[in-house]
Amino acid sequence: MRTPAAPDRSRCRVLVVEDDDTIGRHLETGLRSNGYAPTWSRTGAGALTESARTPHDVLLLDLGLPDMDGLDIARTLRARLPDLLIIILTARTDDIDVIAGLDAGADDYLVKPFSLTVLLARLRAHLRRRAIASPAQEPIRLGDLFVDVTARRCILQDREVPLRPKEFELLAVLARHAGEAVSRETLMAEVWDENWFGSTKTLDVTLAGLRRRLADAVVRPSGMPRITTLRGHGYRLELI
Repeated sequence: MRTPAAPDRSRCRVLVVEDDDTIGRHLETGLRSNGYAPTWSRTGAGALTESARTPHDVLLLDLGLPDMDGLDIARTLRARLPDLLIIILTARTDDIDVIAGLDAGADDYLVKPFSLTVLLARLRAHLRRRAIASPAQEPIRLGDLFVDVTARRCILQDREVPLRPKEFELLAVLARHAGEAVSRETLMAEVWDENWFGSTKTLDVTLAGLRRRLADAVVRPSGMPRITTLRGHGYRLELI
């Protein structure tokens, strides 16, 4: 298996949006000392202005800002910059808050307090995945589901289903193994990173979002693919 080259962090611009001086300064210093190019904004308005002025590769976004809802910032920048890596920094631990963050366009989240070591490991994992060039692949058809991996398009019953990047990648892995049991470990390795560091709750939340988007797109039940949960193991994509 080919080992992807490490990302060039010296060219990786990180926009840190954090109103806490201690945390913001810690992140800015830690990122710079590890080869990244960080810019620190203490407000949501400042972050939007900075993002419009300078292209960034990564957004580290605190949700509890003094002037704006962090989720609104995530939605705005996700719409403006589809390839931006968004990691939410939050003190909120309930699943509904995690779901709201990912639905707003975030790729991942970290619950405060967290260590710089964990954050750097997550960044490396995401950037490694983005550095891997995927060869062209044949489209996959399962009943009324059509997954074009190369074009990154999901068609269900002749309707295109808009999916977030990780939702699409998760569906693509399940579709390639249609009818087979796919372990959580395999999904984490193929969709996130084989050296993923931290909680796998992101998988559960992303899977829940994928299920909702597919269900919302269904016109008729026949030909509808189902993602079955295999407790203690993982998931399986199959026709109803």
